[in-house]
Amino acid sequence: MFPSSSTPPSTPAFAPTPDPFTPARDITHAHFQAGEQVVVLKGVAGKELWGDSMRVVAPSWHTPTDEDGWRLRDATGGEQSFVTAHPRYLVHLSHRCPDCLIHLRAMEDHLLPKYAGVDALVDCGWYTTTALGQLVHVADAMGRR
Repeated sequence: MFPSSSTPPSTPAFAPTPDPFTPARDITHAHFQAGEQVVVLKGVAGKELWGDSMRVVAPSWHTPTDEDGWRLRDATGGEQSFVTAHPRYLVHLSHRCPDCLIHLRAMEDHLLPKYAGVDALVDCGWYTTTALGQLVHVADAMGRR
């Protein structure tokens, strides 16, 4: 369902696309536990969503949102093996979670029709990583939260 970040080509097409769901997502820190596998959705690959698959490591303060977050480990290494993210950025991969499935379905319903027929990997441009290793959604980086 979610190709890992190492599966797609190294340079995805960049297509800034509004994300009306993640910034308003109401998920608490307690929703995730250390050891769980999660994905940070980043865009579309063919007829599926794609993102970075990571493992939840430990609680960590998420400075950009000034809220409880999670330290995540990217097993493939990537540009940064460890990042800190807010829980609303995460979707469970390790088990079928109703809250995460609802979020996933909303993202699919919103994005897949926009990129129907596009075979390239599309990065919707929602996230950046700060110098402190904090994964930040563009809505949070702009101070909307």
